[in-house]
Amino acid sequence: MVDSPLRVAFSLTLIVLAFAGLGLYASQMGLFPWSSEHSEATVEIIGEDDETLAVVDAEVADTRSERLTGLSEHDSLDAGEGMLFVHDDEDERTYVMRNMSFGIDIVFVDTDGEITTIHSAPEPGPDEDGEDQEYSGRGKYVLEVPEGYMTEQGASVGDRVEIEYQK
Repeated sequence: MVDSPLRVAFSLTLIVLAFAGLGLYASQMGLFPWSSEHSEATVEIIGEDDETLAVVDAEVADTRSERLTGLSEHDSLDAGEGMLFVHDDEDERTYVMRNMSFGIDIVFVDTDGEITTIHSAPEPGPDEDGEDQEYSGRGKYVLEVPEGYMTEQGASVGDRVEIEYQK
């Protein structure tokens, strides 16, 4: 029995739609390394009196795979360097020190750019992988900088963050 042209066209349309849906899902899950929107950003931390407290040159992690890896492939961060994690929306989030070899400050920032939480996260111990070191806060953005950097710069909860993407 030969399929009618209408049935073949309908079947092909379903197949194309299924592949398009899978591609969109994979892109949203960060399964394609090229789906990252930006690779670098300048993050300005602004105090209550509109004074610039710090400027951070940050790598951007805006895909699922980039957020999972985070800074774990870095040996250290210099003052003024960091990583900016970008999520689709503001939510309660928990970050861990997975495979980290140095301590960091973990800064949660809401959709409006206000710092909601700052944690000082020490380097995991010699027999620890960092998975048990959990730090929670509410934010759309999470900025990681060297441990103690936020205190050194005089930054605190309630200060603002402005983000300028480079690429």
